[in-house]
This record gives sequence, structure tokens and C-alpha cells, in this order.
Amino acid sequence: MKALRAPCRIIAENAGVEGEVVVQRLLGQPFAMGYNAMTDSVEDLLASGVIDPAKVTRNGLQNSCSIAGIMLTTQAVMVERTRSGAAPGGMGAAGMPSGLSI
Repeated sequence: MKALRAPCRIIAENAGVEGEVVVQRLLGQPFAMGYNAMTDSVEDLLASGVIDPAKVTRNGLQNSCSIAGIMLTTQAVMVERTRSGAAPGGMGAAGMPSGLSI
């Protein structure tokens, strides 16, 4: 039961309010009610426009799976390779600038 109370308590404490007091105010409320840290009030969070954290998590998972699917079906992927160390000294071949490799 403590794990269910912890997110609300931590959000309230981060907002500068006593977390346990907010948790006690929410215990008798209907399911849709929650603590809005911006207004320091208990209200229907979905009706007031606060995004549901489960929806955010689900969308993040869907987006990452979509990118993984694209990467699996792609034949080639271009990435930028970083080189360590300084450019080699000396003149380039046939008048090419130094540090340019073929």
C-alpha cells in the first residue's frame, strides 16, 4: 500500500506541501480525483487537462517499438563515426588537403 501512496506523496513534497497530508485528503476521493501540484488542489485530473502518466508511458513504448521496427526492416543505416586522436601529419596525396582519407 505504501508503494501506491509514494508517487502522490513525492509530487506533493516536490511542490513544497506536506506529502502525507495530501495523501490523506485523497484517500476518500473517487478514482479520477488526484492532487494537482500546479493549483495545490484535489480535483479531477483528466477533466482539468493533466495528462495520465499511463498514457505517456504507453506512447513512449509505442514510439520506441516503431523505431525498432523501422531499424529492423532497413537494409542500411548511416551513422556518424567519430575518430579519436589528431589528424595525421604530412601532405595529402595528389594535392589533397591533409587529414582527408580515401
